[in-house]
This record gives sequence, structure tokens and C-alpha cells, in this order.
Amino acid sequence: MKSASSSLQDATAAGTLSKAVVRAGNILQIKQMSIARILGVSAATMSRLHSGNYVLNPERNKEWEFALLFVRLFRSIDAILGHGDAARKWLSGHNTALNGRPSDLIESTEGLVRVLHYLDAHRGRI
Repeated sequence: MKSASSSLQDATAAGTLSKAVVRAGNILQIKQMSIARILGVSAATMSRLHSGNYVLNPERNKEWEFALLFVRLFRSIDAILGHGDAARKWLSGHNTALNGRPSDLIESTEGLVRVLHYLDAHRGRI
């Protein structure tokens, strides 16, 4: 059984991560449907998340872990390119090393992990 403070921490973390996912998606101009595919949630759930009527649940491992990876992706892109036009162009442009457009690749588990590894490698050079 969880303590009251543990439940409060979970609720705070859920609210924070939920807002971070929505904010990152808005800044990078990624469509809600794409984020839904990344998180493995329905379009309706993504719409509720975007409107603030749903928060991610740490007990739903898949959506929680993918949300963490998505925010990590945003933070990596932001560290390398900032969160302006350069980041959006990089996401939507073809990347020879990744053999595709990052915005398409991140919609699958394998692609998301590949893009994160690529960004991690480039972040390490900064």
C-alpha cells in the first residue's frame, strides 16, 4: 500500500510529465496523433491529455516510459539545436545516418530509440 506522500509524489510527477509532453509537442509542432502513436495511447486519450483532462499514469508502464523517452528526445534536441526552427527542420528533414526522417522514425519504438541514441552520441560531443 502506498503512503499518502508517495501518492502525492506520483500525482505531482504525473502532472509534470503530462505537461512536459504537451509542451514539447507544441514547441516541436508535432501533431497530437503522432504523439499518441509515440506514447501508445488512443487519439482520444491524447486529446484529453492535451486539454488537461488526463494525466499520464506511472502505473501504465508503456505510456509512462514512452512519455519519458519523448521528453528526453525534446531535451536532447533542445540542447543541440534549441527549440526553434532548426529543431523543427531537423525533425522533418531526411537524416542519412538514421536513414529516414526523425519525425517518422520516432513513431515506432525502434525508431525512437535509434533517434535517441543518435542524439546522445551528438550531445556527447558538445
